[in-house]
Amino acid sequence: MQIHVVSPGESLWAIANQYQVSYQEIAEANKLPNPGQLVVGQALVIPTEGRVHRLSPGESIWHVSQRYHIPVEYLLMRNQLPMMPHLPVGYGIHIPDDMRQKPSVDVGAYIDPAITGDESTAVVNEIGEYLTFLQVFSYQLNADATLTPIDDQAIINTAYENNIVPLMVITNIEDDQFSTELATTVLESEELQNTLLDEAIAIMDEKGYLGLDFDLEYLGAENKERYNQLMRKAKQRLDEKGYFLSSALAPQVEPGMQGVLYEGHDFQAHGEIADFVFLMTYEWGWTGGPPRAVSPLNEVRRVIEYALSVMPGDKIMMGIPLYGYDWELPFVEGETQAESIDHQQAIERAARYNAAIEYDEEEQAPFFRYYDENGVEHEVWFDDARSIQAKFDLVKEYQLRGFYYWVLGSEFPQNWLLIEDNFHVNKRI
Repeated sequence: MQIHVVSPGESLWAIANQYQVSYQEIAEANKLPNPGQLVVGQALVIPTEGRVHRLSPGESIWHVSQRYHIPVEYLLMRNQLPMMPHLPVGYGIHIPDDMRQKPSVDVGAYIDPAITGDESTAVVNEIGEYLTFLQVFSYQLNADATLTPIDDQAIINTAYENNIVPLMVITNIEDDQFSTELATTVLESEELQNTLLDEAIAIMDEKGYLGLDFDLEYLGAENKERYNQLMRKAKQRLDEKGYFLSSALAPQVEPGMQGVLYEGHDFQAHGEIADFVFLMTYEWGWTGGPPRAVSPLNEVRRVIEYALSVMPGDKIMMGIPLYGYDWELPFVEGETQAESIDHQQAIERAARYNAAIEYDEEEQAPFFRYYDENGVEHEVWFDDARSIQAKFDLVKEYQLRGFYYWVLGSEFPQNWLLIEDNFHVNKRI
């Protein structure tokens, strides 16, 4: 598998000829709606045997050997190079598939039946081979510590059919937003904490959930230790049944971060208690904020590095968004609301308005601008094959447990092919 960025004047047929594959294979791999209309700057995955690693400044064939765990001698032989070659920046080293060592990772994904609706089981079946965990979103907490039921049995059954571990997600959502007051009501009462766990475990036993994921947000500092206490109780009770325990954590980059979103999440404690945590490494670019990457790699790296300072890497699941945003310009704080779009919609929009896609090297994310039919300027940030590969490289670099997606229901065919090209996905049932 290789990634090709479309240059001005290139056609799909010319690109196919360059890589000696058929244009139909490229069109199918990328689910191109119109193979005759490519976008300048568009990243395409090319279904080839192996990949080509292009040398960066300061890189040698020894560095390539270390990165892919392939002996230097073998790389020299396969690339017909002399001993101790002096290779220029940008030189392509062919990395054969039969010698690449793919790390094994856990892969999770949240699914919200309110989004996927009647297509929920079809969505899971389509990408089931790439998932270890499926987090079903969500059982909403009530003030008496009961849980609002959801229609999830078919999703759970489909998870089992695909050897995916179904995780029950509990949230403190009330009136479509996370509620500090609701969480406080339950967390400050030991009796209500016990009631919550009783009800959750009863549902898990009845429906076949194999793990519990707490996604309690906007808790505030006053609930930090209370939340830790709930996690400890949950861990003890779930261990008795062999169930997994996880939590979703806001993206912190240092201890003591201010803000109600961060103050209730104790990275170190959750790292010690939970089987693993879902780091919410996205939403830097968000619907009410100014245009930027949703999951900029430089910011994600900071979160991962802080997390690794207080918990082991085999507890960390890094978050990846399956969506981007389209902002109208100029951005006006408190007024502008960006539209959520997926990868395929972003490419189609760039094609429709003849916009060239650019790539931010620091944030490792594609973006473009265009004017709509009414003359309004827009700015779009999304993920493509390049930015996903950069995130996968980060998972490998820090030897994390794996990664997960928020949220299923968006079209991004390249992503799943890149999982297959980079990793072996663990199946735990």
